Amino acid sequence: MEKAIAAKIITANDLLSGEVVYLTDTGAWSRSPDDAVLLPDGPAADERLAMIQRQDTSVIGPYLAAATRSDNGKITPAHFRELFRTTGPSNRFIGKQAA
Repeated sequence: MEKAIAAKIITANDLLSGEVVYLTDTGAWSRSPDDAVLLPDGPAADERLAMIQRQDTSVIGPYLAAATRSDNGKITPAHFRELFRTTGPSNRFIGKQAA
């Protein structure tokens, strides 16, 4: 049985493409939730989010989302809304749905 650790990831939408993106440990943005940096829930996650909101103009609407990392390294958003966002736009086949 896989053990999961509760934490937060920072997600947003890329300003130019509209794609859902996830903050990585290097500060870059990735389209894959598996590349996201897991932040322990609490003040450190809130501070990182506040920094991104002040400094990064390449994304819109960054926020914290609950997620877990399984023993095999796969990151899974904890809420249905976030799972749905990982599949890409629901109104047309572009980005992740086109692949």
